[in-house]
Amino acid sequence: MLFQNRAEAGQKLAAQLQELKGRDTIVLAVPRGGVVVAYEVARALDAPLDVYIARKLGAPGNEELALGAVTSDGTLFLDPELISQLGVSQRYVAAEMEKQRAEIVRRLSIYRNQRPQPVLRGKTVILVDDGVATGATTLAALRGLRKQQAGTLVLGVPVGPEDVIARLESEADRVVCLATPDPFWAVGRFFVDWSQLSDQEVTDTLNRRRAELEQGKQERHANQGAGTPSSS
Repeated sequence: MLFQNRAEAGQKLAAQLQELKGRDTIVLAVPRGGVVVAYEVARALDAPLDVYIARKLGAPGNEELALGAVTSDGTLFLDPELISQLGVSQRYVAAEMEKQRAEIVRRLSIYRNQRPQPVLRGKTVILVDDGVATGATTLAALRGLRKQQAGTLVLGVPVGPEDVIARLESEADRVVCLATPDPFWAVGRFFVDWSQLSDQEVTDTLNRRRAELEQGKQERHANQGAGTPSSS
């Protein structure tokens, strides 16, 4: 086991990203599990936290095997070699895409609650997940974010296979991965506590970070006001 839980992994990841504090930075979590990791990063860097959703396209009879992935902005990544090897029909792929797009819409309506998508152009964008396995969803997410013209695109994950991480390094400006164990099993095998999150827990975590930022803003304004000389 490498990590007690996602929060500990996030704290360790944040320690490797401290030089980004003070920049025009936003942390984007891949929900659900990535939100807890990303919260710790955002808090340590005093940065806002939002979500960027990418969903894998599961193979027939094995949803964990990724034929590709689709993101909330419509970016699509497919593995044509795997699709061909498994003899998966285009009809199945199209149906799986629609299923995952519908789930993305459902989640966004809950997590954002009518809040607009953040503007990423020119910002330092840190994409955070709780781990990488095949890399399909992460690859799709990085390509989708690249289209939004971030100033710097950083990927932060606690754990992933060495070959997959190496591949992702060509998609991001920087990749921070705390561990690349060999042999690599499922991501959850490297956490003592790998309990699944609910949509409500995701929403509560996002709201907590927004409330912390607002409180910090109010405190800064109050301190500035207290330091202003009286005109009388």
